[in-house]
Formats: sequence, C-alpha cells, structure tokens
Amino acid sequence: MKSVITSLAILFSAACGAQDIQFRNVSVTHLPASVLSNHNTMDVRIGDIDNDGDPDLVLAVEYFKNVILINDGKGNFTDGSDRLPDKTATQNPAPWRYYPYHDSEDVALEDFDNDGDLDIVIVTEDDEINEYYINDGKGYFTDHSTEFPVTGVTNAVIAADFDNDGWTDLMLGNNGQNYYLRNNKGRFEDATADRMPVMEDITQDLEAFDFDQDGDPDVIVGNELDNILLENDGNGFFSDVTGRYIPEEYQENGETREADFADINGDGKVDLYFANVTLFQGMPPVQRMLIWDNNRRKFNDEALLRLGFTDTHSVVDADFADLNSDGAPDLLFQTLEGPRIFINDGQGFFTDRTRQLIPGLSGMGIDVEVYDLNGDGKPDLYFGNFRTSDFYLIQE
Repeated sequence: MKSVITSLAILFSAACGAQDIQFRNVSVTHLPASVLSNHNTMDVRIGDIDNDGDPDLVLAVEYFKNVILINDGKGNFTDGSDRLPDKTATQNPAPWRYYPYHDSEDVALEDFDNDGDLDIVIVTEDDEINEYYINDGKGYFTDHSTEFPVTGVTNAVIAADFDNDGWTDLMLGNNGQNYYLRNNKGRFEDATADRMPVMEDITQDLEAFDFDQDGDPDVIVGNELDNILLENDGNGFFSDVTGRYIPEEYQENGETREADFADINGDGKVDLYFANVTLFQGMPPVQRMLIWDNNRRKFNDEALLRLGFTDTHSVVDADFADLNSDGAPDLLFQTLEGPRIFINDGQGFFTDRTRQLIPGLSGMGIDVEVYDLNGDGKPDLYFGNFRTSDFYLIQE
C-alpha cells in the first residue's frame, strides 16, 4: 500500500508542477534584430564569453556571419557578432554564393588553449571549411581557422577531454569517416587513424557521456541510418560496442538528427533518446527511447509506452531538462512543425504539455537549449529556427 501511495504522490506532484510553471515569450523585447530575421540558426551554445559572470550565446548560422549574443546579466541580449572577425573574400565565390561565409552547422564552445576563457569551433557542411577562434580574454576573437587540420562535409562536433590529459579534444561527425582531433596544447592534430574505428556514415549528431560509468567520456553517434555507440578505453581510444548493448532493430532508426541521454526513470542508469525525422532518407520518423535493462545489460525501446507516440512528429532536436524542479528530466523537442514540451511524471513516463506551457509557437525548429539566462534560478528556453525568427522564453 505504501508504494502505491508514494507512486500516486509522485504523479500528483509532477502534474501540479507542470501546471505551476509558466513561460513568457520575450523574443521581440529581449533579442536583437539579427536573430529575429529569417536566417537559419543551426546550433546554439551557451557560455560566459566575456567573463562577466552571465551566460552568452554563440549561434551557428547558415550562409551568413555567425552570431554572438551578449547578455546584460538580466537576460537581455545584444548582437556581439563584431567580436568575431569579418571574413574577406579572396577568390571567386562559385559555387558557394554565400562565400566568404559558410554553411555553418554546429558549435563547440570550450577553453581549448587552457587560458581560462572560452574559445569557439564552428563546423561546416557543404563548403567543408571549419572555423577556429581564440578568445582574447575579454570576449573578442582572433581567427585561427587556417590551423584547423581537417576539412569535410561536417554536421556535428563534440568537445571533451577524451584522453584524460587535461586538454579538451574534438570529435567531428561527417558525411564519411568521423574525425578525432587530439588537442596538443591548443593545436589540434588528426588522430583518427589511431583512435577511431572505420565509420563511413552520414553523422548528424555526437554526444559525449559516460555510458559505462568508468569516469571517461564515451560517445553516441547519431547517423542518418544506423546509430553507433563508441566506448572509450580511458585514454581516448574508441571501439564500436553498439551490437553488444543496442539490439539491431533499435539501431535502424531511419534518420537520426539528435541523440540525448538522461536517467529517465530514476534507476541510476543512463537512458538514450534518438530524435528521428523524415527528410533525406524518406523513412518514417520512428522515435527511439532506449531504457537501460540492468538484467539483460542492454537497451530496450519503450518509446510508445513512455512518450505515447512514435512517428507522429519529425523531431530535429531533443533535450532533457528538469523544467519544473521535481528532480525528473523533462523532454523538449524541436520538430518540423515547432517546439513541444513533454513533462516527466517522475517514473519516466511523459505527457505532452505544449498547449499549456508554450502555446502558439510554430515553425521549422532546429535546436533547443535550456539554461537560466536571466539569473532568477529558473530554466529558460532558447529555440533556434530555420527560415524564421528564433524564440526566447523566460520562465516566470
């Protein structure tokens, strides 16, 4: 009887929490014109660019100069893109009409040279030119892109100290072989051949997490076809362990655009979510919510049971975050129709609360980020969109 009462209490608490939280759209009043346009925001990263104690934003923008948004400390943002150097055209732009800017796709924001401030890497798809910027300590950047050792059709980048040497390394997700770039005192070296298995995939996302709980970052690779789980040996050498832990029928996801992870059901084990779409591969957008089964030592797909849908939405991005402060990770989606919020009941079952929490938002969503942007202790939402204005919502 006690366990039943406890379960009911959790469900009631979660339901009440979902009703208690409220978001206000402050896009027009709190964002500059540069992100209220119809440009394509492909990725957003949050960090204190100028070392003033509040979170700023770095945006990868297709076909235009990438954007930096500077926070005034109260969640109001101004355009700080002048902190990135302008590009100069030195050749004929053909075939890239947007040259000297790039088909920017993803951002890594970390202290790559170990001097105490955040530097920037932005990877590029069609024109295969990646960007590397070093922070001067005051939030202004010098261009070190010519030092970047590789090119490629790249859609994803993840930064972590994979080899445990105190320097933040990079992994790049490509159309073709993915790259491992080892950080050698602020300079990146291509260590792919020694440290990565051969993978000829179309990768759309990379996420670093300690899958095996041994203290080092492993990587989940989100591909347009079969996804891959890479296990780190602790020294930055990776092996493909997908078949050992993810049954084959769950690897064939259609077209994954985002992978994310959290302990969804509170059992102390990390679970996985694959956000799938119908775009280039023409396959149904079957969602995969993979729950760790400690008895079988494998993942089970429980998407329909826990989400209530599998192929209703094409999900481009998904982030776990505890929106209502009940200790359970909720789930935010960016779909081809707009953002959605699903609230966790505390046991890993989700209910769609979009209409109650963020009504009236629509458009082709690409990225979502959750962070306390105005310093009031409550998580706020930033939605990066395709061919429409970005959305910025603060929690009241």
